[in-house]
Amino acid sequence: MTSVIWRYKCHGEPMRELTEIELMTRAAWLYHVAGLNQEAVSRRLGLTRARVNRLLAQARDLGIVSISINERDLGLLKVEEAIRAAFGLQTCVATPVLGLEPGEAAAETALRMVGIAGARFLRDRLQARPDTVVGTGWGRTLAQLGRQMTGVAAPGAKFISLMGSLTANSAFNPFDVVQTLAQATGGEGYFLPVPFIVDSEADRDMLLAQRAVSEPLSLARRAELALISVGELTDASLLRRQGMIGAEEMAELRAAGAVGDTNGVFFDAEGRPVDHPLARRCIAVGLDGLRATETVLLSGGRAKLEATRALLRSGAIRGLVIDGDSAVALAEGL
Repeated sequence: MTSVIWRYKCHGEPMRELTEIELMTRAAWLYHVAGLNQEAVSRRLGLTRARVNRLLAQARDLGIVSISINERDLGLLKVEEAIRAAFGLQTCVATPVLGLEPGEAAAETALRMVGIAGARFLRDRLQARPDTVVGTGWGRTLAQLGRQMTGVAAPGAKFISLMGSLTANSAFNPFDVVQTLAQATGGEGYFLPVPFIVDSEADRDMLLAQRAVSEPLSLARRAELALISVGELTDASLLRRQGMIGAEEMAELRAAGAVGDTNGVFFDAEGRPVDHPLARRCIAVGLDGLRATETVLLSGGRAKLEATRALLRSGAIRGLVIDGDSAVALAEGL
């Protein structure tokens, strides 16, 4: 994304070469700040309108443009309150209902909306307590939250991964989530320099005995706020698609009653941990640790509804940020 892709000359400027990032930043500034429409931006930059449209979409996805919408006057207050009361939560935030047909596009939109709402929640918290210690999980929703974190300086904040950070190479892994939040706020980032799932229980015990692991894990257990996501135990789950668990292990977990996972905990429909060798090979802050702090669950997409309901029943969750369509379905099932 950093290679030179375009030569730019405008209003007497000397010819210069722009990277992809620079080009999309210019397009975003002209559109969102200068107020030009896409046709005017395309004329100004000498690009097709379709190219400008793609650049603006990329700028949003990469966090170059962060969208902040005041949804307090739109919300689902009755639904939020019903969910909050049913599960004993301190906080429940639902994004607006979109009513999109189920599918990949609806799921991605839900993730983005929950990421934006989660970023607003975290900004408010850091503005009130700039020195907060924040524990983070992993996944697409938290990656979206990180991309939306702009407009807050909290150099005294600490961000610590709640799980082993050497996972598959993707933008969703715990290390990248921590680094993105630390860079966006000017705070400090810490991570567990070990895999999330190790080869054996003996390996897990050996790694936990190392000071390089025990010290950041101790900080993670002292987090004042924990932001986590939830996974559904299907072939579409991140764990499965990243190749971190096999089809046989997935089948065993489902047969044992597991419906979802978070932070290396596999749980049944009532939120109770399911015993399985895989869980004993995970390095992460478990349910007891999550119960000891203010744990906020970010859940985006109807596919996660069963796992979200189950995790809320565990008693480990104090706050929920959820897309509006899933919130309505969750409330209807109470």
